[in-house]
Amino acid sequence: MPTIQVEGREAIRAEEGQKLVLALEDNGMDILHRCGGNARCTTCRVEVLEGDAGPVGEAEAAILTTKGIHEPNVRLSCQIRVHNDLTVKPVMTVSDSGMDPGKRPVD
Repeated sequence: MPTIQVEGREAIRAEEGQKLVLALEDNGMDILHRCGGNARCTTCRVEVLEGDAGPVGEAEAAILTTKGIHEPNVRLSCQIRVHNDLTVKPVMTVSDSGMDPGKRPVD
């Protein structure tokens, strides 16, 4: 089981292949996911501080480019399947934004 270290919080465990956004939410992180995990809104962004989050897919690359997000370590947590230990920092959260988190992403 991969370990996810969220900056400023205790480490959590994720099921092999689980979407990062679901691992975060299921472990009490108030991560946003306004589009329901469909790589359309970028509200579930995380900064990958350590570890290999895997390749960036076409949909993720397209929306990041469209939204002007060019930092190589910023990824969409709804598009990351956890296979390795990671250290991440959520960019947007429910508590920081005051927004509704959005429809729960499908696994």
